[in-house]
Amino acid sequence: MTEPPETEGRGAVGFAVFPDCDGAVTAARSVGGPRTWAHPSGRPWLTSDLPPDAVTVAEAGDTRLAVIGCCPVQELRRHAERVHDLDDVDRVARRLPGSFHLVASVGGRVLVRGTASGLRLVFHTRVGGVTVAADRADVLARLAGACVDERQLAVRLLFPVPHPLADVPLWRGVRQLDPAHHLVLERDGSTRSGRWWYPPEPELSLAAAAEPARRALVDAVEARTAAGGVVSCDLSGGLDSTSICFLAARGGASVIAFTWPTLDEADDDLRWARRAAAHLPGLRHDVLPADRSPLVYAGLREADDVVDEPTIGVVDRARVLARLPELARSGARLHLTGIGGDHVAWGSDAYYHTLMRTRPFLALHRLRGYRSLFRWTRQSTVRALLDHRSYGAWLADSADELRAPVPDSATTGLGWGMPPRAFPWVTDEAVDLAREALLAAAPSARPLGPTRGLHSDLEQIRATNRIVRQWEQITARQGLPISSPFMDDRVIEAFLAVRPEERITPFDYKPVLKAAMRGVVPDECLERSTKAEATLDAAQGLREHRGDLLALWEDSRLAELGLVDKRRLADLAVRPSTPDLREATFYAAVGCEVWLRALRRPAVL
Repeated sequence: MTEPPETEGRGAVGFAVFPDCDGAVTAARSVGGPRTWAHPSGRPWLTSDLPPDAVTVAEAGDTRLAVIGCCPVQELRRHAERVHDLDDVDRVARRLPGSFHLVASVGGRVLVRGTASGLRLVFHTRVGGVTVAADRADVLARLAGACVDERQLAVRLLFPVPHPLADVPLWRGVRQLDPAHHLVLERDGSTRSGRWWYPPEPELSLAAAAEPARRALVDAVEARTAAGGVVSCDLSGGLDSTSICFLAARGGASVIAFTWPTLDEADDDLRWARRAAAHLPGLRHDVLPADRSPLVYAGLREADDVVDEPTIGVVDRARVLARLPELARSGARLHLTGIGGDHVAWGSDAYYHTLMRTRPFLALHRLRGYRSLFRWTRQSTVRALLDHRSYGAWLADSADELRAPVPDSATTGLGWGMPPRAFPWVTDEAVDLAREALLAAAPSARPLGPTRGLHSDLEQIRATNRIVRQWEQITARQGLPISSPFMDDRVIEAFLAVRPEERITPFDYKPVLKAAMRGVVPDECLERSTKAEATLDAAQGLREHRGDLLALWEDSRLAELGLVDKRRLADLAVRPSTPDLREATFYAAVGCEVWLRALRRPAVL
């Protein structure tokens, strides 16, 4: 059993929410933090150690609203005046742009919710007989003295971690709220949850969707730039970051564009980025030379970031942070990324599993395109289309196939997604624990949407945001937080409202985004259909940092718990070109190992 986290003094910022009851006072005092909001009775309902500009609070009668995060809300008190009971809260919130938590107290009843995207999560647990909610699981674990659940740690060694297993916190007794639900803390100390978000019906044509998608993206970027000052933006030359950069340049902030080429000589990011920058006179465009950029796996042994769950994103930690110091010295207060465009403006091929039954002639034509594009065989395509298993059945079958080879891309592309795999360095004991968790979840598991395509899109959005939320915590600690407008709920809704056959096609690349940005981004910049990959950087990173990886496994915390075979992992570290890594990745093992090590580091005041 792993001990509770030692997070104080090492950047574990967040907030906690309490019910309006006497017991909450004790819980509030144990959280601490520089600011606590209280009712007139003196009873606290919200405490936070986030920066002052991250929390906006307003009162009207016995209604109190708090917006925590990115939301340029004007006249929050006016919104509070429109809230007469908790049922009014979601109606008000659906009008607000940005990405934020919303906390409301009405007549002593408290509601808290995050974002449907999963970027702003809500956790809750019982402390001293009182339910406390927070935006971080480790904050609640520290409050409750909770320890790490080793079965859930074994699950996180799978790749990928399927829904709903990814929504189970690592801490015993701490629960995560479904992102589509809100949590209500009643006056008597009881709790209930209710659903506030449903994906839109995909009914809009491409022509009809262009304006709503444009407006949603404009609002999302303006939510970040309206305060003025300086913001920096990724400019890879791809459609996603280029769109965000052009929208930011139209706002009230000065913009620094940043391009980060890879080592691959075939990478044409820089050429497309310079083409885009030429259309923005006066734009400052910084380029980090590829040979100055940290490689994948750099700095893992020094990583001491306090995050509330393991993340595979830790392998890119040094790369993400490398760009920030110089941008911060240039006055940037926020760094915008194009993360999310691949999941929102594009989507899953699995929609064609459904379209084959509703529009077979269209589906057959498109599937021929996918077969050519991804080299699907006729046999594997037909087999995938004939698979009618429910999501729960697929999950149960996956539990019995954790050691099986990775399936072909037609099976994963047209199915419920990539089935989880336990690679050879995961011990049999860990596999047994993970299998138990999968089988326990399967009978009640429901997909995130009514079709395989929508389920896959929403699962990928949530999975990506689990990485992004950790990067946001890490970069905020470094003084220049990142922000990803594509992951705002209003943006996701606007793109998911498009008919899937018009949003996702093998014959066009991100057609909705191109239609939405026509007139904002120059036509020549919308023509790009290539996408750079960082596979060469990852391979070179393995070679250059194999000594650090070897040291990581020599005194592995995961091995102490009996979850990985450190000899196998050490062997991979000294053989970075081994064929064993062609169909496997140890990102999950690295993420869990680094996270466990950070938990054991003493607090640094």
